[in-house]
Amino acid sequence: MTLMDFVIGAALMNAMPHFVLGIWKGRMFSAFGIGNKQNIFYGLLNFIISLGLFVYQYGVEKLLNNGMYVGASAILIIYFLTGHFWYHLFKKDSH
Repeated sequence: MTLMDFVIGAALMNAMPHFVLGIWKGRMFSAFGIGNKQNIFYGLLNFIISLGLFVYQYGVEKLLNNGMYVGASAILIIYFLTGHFWYHLFKKDSH
């Protein structure tokens, strides 16, 4: 493992809590401040950085052959696309 591998993995996994808390309206500090949209954008930025570094370091062909990265990215993308649905399905009404 290299330092670049560590940064790629750290950025990828750091995206998830910012997506989750941003969509579920939790409070978490990010580089863009505290707020829902700030956390969603920061999560997206982390994902883009991770993906960009991976492709830069190893190329697209290695990306498609790395099951761990593709699996983690798939879960992240699925949550990003369906997170609002799950939030509205499971949120508790205050009434």
